[in-house]
Amino acid sequence: MHSFVLLIWLTLCAAQDARQRHIGNGLTLGVGGLATVYLLTTGNTWLGAEPVQGAWAVLLALAFTLPGYALKRFGAGDVKLMTAFGVATDGAHLLGVFIGAALASALWVLLAPRLWLHMSQRLRERLRYMRPEASKKLPFAPFVLAGSMLTLLWLH
Repeated sequence: MHSFVLLIWLTLCAAQDARQRHIGNGLTLGVGGLATVYLLTTGNTWLGAEPVQGAWAVLLALAFTLPGYALKRFGAGDVKLMTAFGVATDGAHLLGVFIGAALASALWVLLAPRLWLHMSQRLRERLRYMRPEASKKLPFAPFVLAGSMLTLLWLH
């Protein structure tokens, strides 16, 4: 059940990022705050890990995203998204999501030029920030969603 709610949240973030190239603070900080409250009241992360695992996941998220933010490869929403994800999960899930997101991103770069031609104009307009020409700075949240689905299948 908790994994399902996590995927719904990531789907909302991915949809907003793909459409607007922005993830709202309500989604990132809101869920990060809820995950923190859950952690403090239950003594476990959203997925049932020890608090130490959640703390390590947050540190890993910051270690992986802040350099990209400094180099303008990630936006602030991406940093907040991964930090909130870290609070809600653990280090293994976070690492899996980064690996899965990298694989999904590489697959998209390879397949998008062919797929893009077969998409409807309406869908292409809604996903305009995912267009193949934008491969230098694609929205990150859709790939995080793909990486999360792969990780949840792998670890559960």
